[in-house]
Amino acid sequence: MLTGLPDARVRACGGLHAVLRLPAGTHHDLVLDLADRPIDEPSDPAAAWRATESAWAADVPALTGLPGRRDARHAFAVLTGLTGPDGGTVAAATTSLPERAEQGRNYDYRYVWIRDQAYIGQGVAACGPHRLLAGSVRFVAARLLEHGPGLAPAYTVRGGPVPELRRLDLPGYPGGFDVVGNRVRRQFQLDAFGESLLLFAAAARHGMLDRDGRRAARVAAAAIAARHREPDSGIWEIHPDHWTHSRLTCAAGLRAAAEAGVLPATDCLPLADRLTADAFADSRHPSGRWQRSPSDPAVDAALLLPALRGAVPPDAPVSRATLAAVLAELTDDHFCYRFRHDDRPLADAEGAFLLCGFLVSLAHLGRHDLPEALRWYERNRAACGPAGLFAEEFDVPQRQLRGNLPQSFVHALLLECAARLAHCSA
Repeated sequence: MLTGLPDARVRACGGLHAVLRLPAGTHHDLVLDLADRPIDEPSDPAAAWRATESAWAADVPALTGLPGRRDARHAFAVLTGLTGPDGGTVAAATTSLPERAEQGRNYDYRYVWIRDQAYIGQGVAACGPHRLLAGSVRFVAARLLEHGPGLAPAYTVRGGPVPELRRLDLPGYPGGFDVVGNRVRRQFQLDAFGESLLLFAAAARHGMLDRDGRRAARVAAAAIAARHREPDSGIWEIHPDHWTHSRLTCAAGLRAAAEAGVLPATDCLPLADRLTADAFADSRHPSGRWQRSPSDPAVDAALLLPALRGAVPPDAPVSRATLAAVLAELTDDHFCYRFRHDDRPLADAEGAFLLCGFLVSLAHLGRHDLPEALRWYERNRAACGPAGLFAEEFDVPQRQLRGNLPQSFVHALLLECAARLAHCSA
């Protein structure tokens, strides 16, 4: 039922046509009621506006004292809007917005990645014991309890399998083409288990981890023990390898679970120590930093995460050397790229990853360099569109967002940065 356009007429082509003239400074409500049964009375616009404003006010906390408070609250609202009734938050609301024109880099991000869900939960936990944290724990725990060591990297928002990748017979966004589904369903991503433990530990510190969450934590730890020697596709979902980031994320998750009392230390710390020792043995570059894998000596911005999450101390020589290498090799104008694809300039291969820019901010914060942490935070939070939404990538030379949006893990890291900066500034 449509109200507010009493003179609207259906044209021969099927479209609805009306002319509406409003004096300057006034407004007029158009209300479309959708229902699966007859509607007796149309919705009252004034009541609908009040209910909407009240619901959003209840869902988004004040976040008083956070730097960039308006953007932090906006990020919280975006994450709330991307979250389904079962607690799962989709990676983005769109599909097929190309990262590079005419290069086939079009993806469907309308699914819930376990890693991203953990980032969201940890970002929210940095702000307090909010409902989004409980939803993240509930969704991840349910998937672990259902699938155990066979945990998929991503699921539908209702917890089902991601559909197979297929093309649509549609023209698509300029420079791209329409796809649905995602190949991620066939991958193994080891770090998802470690990130799940980090999420559960964050919830436990707020008293928000229930019995199912603790059972799921045991499942995640057992999966790490059983599968940590297998090659995985890693955080960037590329070819299988023994990625350093994946192994160290698992070590961080095990340490966090022990520290938060989620799992017995005797069950977690020996395996965490073994994973860390293996990484030192086969993936410490001759320069002293972490390298991507035993067979790939390159630096990767994801290797900032082990120090941020507690696999190794932020002031350890390997952590300091990794941050220095990322800054020297993967940054431009306070934006950060994932890794170097080839000999081309960084911006020719792909856009800067805003997630990585916020990781650099947190890395500086871990080194107690508050001015530089704030500089990186402010630079990257400014890389949003007019609606305050972030995409995954930012084209630095052209000052353009690239790829699907809004990208949930970018909003989650902005939120975490704001909360941790506020804590250190207090």
